[in-house]
Amino acid sequence: MIELKSRDEIAAMRTTGGFIADLLDDLSGLAAPGVNLLDLEMRARELIRRRGAVSCYWDYAPSFGRGPFRNVICLSLNDAVLHGLPFDCALADGDVLSMDIAVSIDGWVADSARTVIVGAARDEDEFLVQTTELALAAGIDAARPGNRLGDISAAIGKVCTSRGFRVNTEFGGHGLGRTMHEDPHVPNLGRRGKGLALRPGLTLALEPWLAQSTSRIIYDPDGWTIRSADGSRTSHSEHTIAVTDGAAEILTRSSGR
Repeated sequence: MIELKSRDEIAAMRTTGGFIADLLDDLSGLAAPGVNLLDLEMRARELIRRRGAVSCYWDYAPSFGRGPFRNVICLSLNDAVLHGLPFDCALADGDVLSMDIAVSIDGWVADSARTVIVGAARDEDEFLVQTTELALAAGIDAARPGNRLGDISAAIGKVCTSRGFRVNTEFGGHGLGRTMHEDPHVPNLGRRGKGLALRPGLTLALEPWLAQSTSRIIYDPDGWTIRSADGSRTSHSEHTIAVTDGAAEILTRSSGR
């Protein structure tokens, strides 16, 4: 069931989204060579505690995971792209780190992901991260009343494929509001003019993700961490948005980006 949100409900999600944006800004500034992934997890926990927010990840137990998730943030390093478990690992110069987090404040959820390059960047890694960011921007631009869900998916996919990447459709965007995952599912590849008609009040998390040279994925033995099947590096970009009467509003945009 798809529930359209009122202006007051979107305002509440905007508050949550602003907190998430600030948190990701904070962690992005900390992600430097020598910093341990567990330190980033603990910093995220502290910021969530201070704000009185509730992690949507802690104790999350979907059908594809192995047991409940026991962290507040997904930290996916290099060839890991989704659902990466924070572990005892010091970041190295040139690492590619995706950070994905969702929290609830006063019962309203926002979800966002950002990929950063630690220290010196390789050209191919910058191109990869830029592609998921451009694809996300294209998807957001297509999220207008009068368009359909397929227009968002097509816009995301067009950016990715036009820049030489292959798109995996097993995981994509989703609705959200009172809970982290609501209808509809938003694939990162699709056909224009197809699917659900977009209406003001629809809130979505759009999240293109890519690997440099494959669309195939594999799972770690932990049952959570998803990697590129060929070990190539990955990127993941995500915003929570609201469809309005005109251009979509980004609810997780930080003041500095």
